[in-house]
Amino acid sequence: MNKKSIIGATLALSMALLANASWAVEVVTLEAKAAAIIKRDFRDKGIAKADRVIQDELQASCSKYLDNLPAKLNDKIKAQQEAVMKYPADGVYMGDWKAGEKLAQSGRGMTWSDKAEEQPGGNCYNCHRLSSKEIAYGTIGPSLLHIGKDRGNTVEIQKYIYGRIYNAKAYNPCANMPRFGHMGILGEVQIKDLVALLLDPESPVNK
Repeated sequence: MNKKSIIGATLALSMALLANASWAVEVVTLEAKAAAIIKRDFRDKGIAKADRVIQDELQASCSKYLDNLPAKLNDKIKAQQEAVMKYPADGVYMGDWKAGEKLAQSGRGMTWSDKAEEQPGGNCYNCHRLSSKEIAYGTIGPSLLHIGKDRGNTVEIQKYIYGRIYNAKAYNPCANMPRFGHMGILGEVQIKDLVALLLDPESPVNK
């Protein structure tokens, strides 16, 4: 490579580095502005507290990497989430599927106008297909129709389903599914009822 070519390549590299540096500074600036706007505009109202917009390490990492975490960080966060998983002390994972169906149909709860003592719904149909008779359901999550019929309802499957509802992030850190148990949205009894809804042979999910 001659001297002229070397100079040209050096200039091109310098321009590229400068552009990347400027882009990085711009991103940081925009993130700071966004954080300032959120802090300014979000206020406590009823049971909805402003601290909901404060990201923990998991949420911040998924935002930073656009839900595509580096392998080591992905494994680290999964391990952290698995470590805080809480299973029923009595070893029972299934409750009443009829109560679970009511919970799955309910989208109420956790908003400023709800009461703290009221049990939030599971809002399951907003993301999943559960019953063949239900004409309105979401597709953000996978269809769960016939999941018990297809996978059975062994204790191992029951525990797995319980864990996915309690804290889906222990299986996929950037999953869209809320951490229902971990975040205190649903209690142990409610999660058991949802497990029954998904796995009980008599449930509409498996008909």
